[in-house]
Amino acid sequence: MTETLRVAVIGAGRMGADHIQRISKRIHGAEVAAVVDVDLARAQAAIEGIPGAVALADADEALNNGDVNAVLIATPGFLHEDILLKALARDIPILCEKPLTPDAASSWKIVEAEVALGRQRIQVGFMRRFDAEYATLGSIIRNHELGELLMLHHQHRNPSTPEGFTNEMLINDSVVHEFDAIRFFTGEEITSVQVRLGKATKNAPSGQHDPQHVLLETESGVLADVEIYVNAKFGYEVATQASFEDGIVSIGGDKGPYTRSSGRWGGNVTPGFEERFGAAYDVEIQSWVDAALKGGIGGPSAWDGYATAACCEAGVEAQKNGEKVAVKLAPKPDLYK
Repeated sequence: MTETLRVAVIGAGRMGADHIQRISKRIHGAEVAAVVDVDLARAQAAIEGIPGAVALADADEALNNGDVNAVLIATPGFLHEDILLKALARDIPILCEKPLTPDAASSWKIVEAEVALGRQRIQVGFMRRFDAEYATLGSIIRNHELGELLMLHHQHRNPSTPEGFTNEMLINDSVVHEFDAIRFFTGEEITSVQVRLGKATKNAPSGQHDPQHVLLETESGVLADVEIYVNAKFGYEVATQASFEDGIVSIGGDKGPYTRSSGRWGGNVTPGFEERFGAAYDVEIQSWVDAALKGGIGGPSAWDGYATAACCEAGVEAQKNGEKVAVKLAPKPDLYK
């Protein structure tokens, strides 16, 4: 096995640029070999100060570069399928930011291609699994420390949304994380999704209904709900409360010291996802590098990407018809069991 991953980062936007700095400065066992972006000037700016890295405008150039032995995909989701198939053909380690692809059908094509390869090469970027509080709650659930898990209550609040953020994006870009978190916590597939649209905030842009209430059920009957509120104004807050037979566990919420002074009290709410999950991203990428150097993956698989894509499709359908929608999954291949 190689001793160092020479990573081509494809996409030098907000997430890609963050990963480039992370790999260059905080990750052991990996180096940035190439950065690809359709805006070549942006790719060139991203490699500034990184010895040996090259800036390219085409993903094929990076994948055919003999100095590259791993790829991190941080492009918009609609571009993932083609890059994933080409990277699988090269049989190199892949970290693909969510979504695996934008829909279940194309995600299933990726699963089939990896099954044909005969080993797992794709890790999907659901970084919350690597957050310390998520890991602690996951351990409590798996070890039955408080009896059986009965219900999960999630809050996903953003201060505001960028222009063009649609109703469908509330599910595909935001609740997708809760879909994966619920699967991670329970170790089960989600069987149904329902979306309720109640009173909307005046702060939502035209055409967007915010907030929404998403109701889910897992294979064993665990019930979960998600408050998705993307124009909450006060900050970025991701929190979960788990109800057990013998207790309640809450994670997320306010950060930093809780202060009482001059007749007031309070703490801080993180302004964005980088601050809330920055450490989780570091752990995620290090886990991917460590596993890739041994020939495996260190986190969510292509199957996880496919399953969450199917949940998103059910969620968007449920948004439109207001009914409980079944999540439809193909049989799970042995490669992921």
